[in-house]
Amino acid sequence: MGVIQTKRDLAFARDDHWYRIPQAQMPRGVTTEYLAFFLSGKVFGEKSKAIQYYAPMRGLELVYRKDLIPDPKHPRANNVYYRVALGDLEAKTPPITNPTRRPISFIYTTWDRFYQAHTVADLYSTDDFFVDRIYYALRDHGVNPVRMWAAEHRSDPFAPGLKILCENGASVIASTGRVSGAYFLDAAANDDEILQAIFKQIASNGGAVTINIPSGE
Repeated sequence: MGVIQTKRDLAFARDDHWYRIPQAQMPRGVTTEYLAFFLSGKVFGEKSKAIQYYAPMRGLELVYRKDLIPDPKHPRANNVYYRVALGDLEAKTPPITNPTRRPISFIYTTWDRFYQAHTVADLYSTDDFFVDRIYYALRDHGVNPVRMWAAEHRSDPFAPGLKILCENGASVIASTGRVSGAYFLDAAANDDEILQAIFKQIASNGGAVTINIPSGE
């Protein structure tokens, strides 16, 4: 799922059949069959704050932002983005709303969850909810983990979970599964205890790599 904040970007997706994603936000690549779009902003009126559209992914390439949207003075003109080629946009009926105002970012889900969902919360598995909570807690402490969603488990045995790149080149991995090489995210444990255990592993690997994550613009 991606976020669209302007009518210009909606036109890119609807009329020109492409969408951009900062490479830094999805360092492991874009592996999905469909993309859904959450409209954000007053410009969309009653359609705002909901997933209104989805489209099949038709292709993928890496490009500089300035080649997608010519503006050499833009602060992210030289940043690398995925240019995702799209099929025709289709309306999601009913739209997927966000009544709890849950923070929206790029997430993976399964088709059955998406098809049946009425709210953003419906897109998450129980483990995804837990991983998401720890993710934002780490972000609040200045750490930028990569999330691994339940829908990715077939290709990633650590999913659902989190991965934190450290200064010594290693990664601290935390998983909701009991997997060798990963810290076990025990939903029955106290969140503060989990965070302290992760921070301890990060420190033993030289600290977390600091990454300035650009917005979708």
